[in-house]
Amino acid sequence: MLRTSAVRILGERDREAVSALLDTDPVGNVFVASRLMTTGISGGGAEVWGHTERGRLTALCYSGANLVPVNAGPAAVRSFADHARWRGRRCSSIVGPVEAVNDFWQQVTPAWGPARVIRASQPVLEIDGPPEVAPDPLVRRVRIHEINTLVPACVAMFTEEVGVPPDSGDGGALYRARVEELVRTGRAFARIEDGRVVFKAEIGAVTRHACQVQGVWVHPDLRGRGHSSAGMAAVVNYALAEIAPRVTLYVNDFNAPARATYQRVGFRQVGEVMSVLF
Repeated sequence: MLRTSAVRILGERDREAVSALLDTDPVGNVFVASRLMTTGISGGGAEVWGHTERGRLTALCYSGANLVPVNAGPAAVRSFADHARWRGRRCSSIVGPVEAVNDFWQQVTPAWGPARVIRASQPVLEIDGPPEVAPDPLVRRVRIHEINTLVPACVAMFTEEVGVPPDSGDGGALYRARVEELVRTGRAFARIEDGRVVFKAEIGAVTRHACQVQGVWVHPDLRGRGHSSAGMAAVVNYALAEIAPRVTLYVNDFNAPARATYQRVGFRQVGEVMSVLF
């Protein structure tokens, strides 16, 4: 039984209300919308908590490996934090709009803390038209037989970005399976030369409104040569032509080279998120 009447666990009967809420911010909610489209509201090992006011769903919180508040004002955040403290931490990160995540984190810190890393400001970027730099013609979809070439680059990117390797728990089986899924669904892109990944990026979340790029990486020996800008331009072209009408991503505010790259390509800032990593 939930400890507060304002929060309940949502199910498939709530799909229409959940979809309407997610559609109010298609770019900001692309991750949650994509996950629920793939797994269903009550599937995939995650829960969706709903906050109601006067019988109407006004906010939700996706609770899986990532905990993501959606449209959560102070009252909803307080309810979600109460429920989260009672449940105990089951996520590896909290990600979402800065104000909501900061408020939530302050309330659960005594029970959940400390965090391993806090990324207080991560600009959300979007592009919905042709890139402003020429695309790299050698960036293409990764082929099935190239998975063994791609996975080490993905591990290197993840470790560099998050600070811990993704294969430390189960030897990398789950992470490799996710990479394989992206390759098989045509959402992994790379420039590969002589068995080495020069540039890579994946599209991790997809809805009818938008898609989200993740895992952008250039081989350390080849940085500063324009591979990131041209590579991202190629990924944007593929995405807009074949996947979704808007391409989005978020980036750490302190990553000046990446932010400059995305600006050259034509991305513009449309929001800001905060991440708490455990």
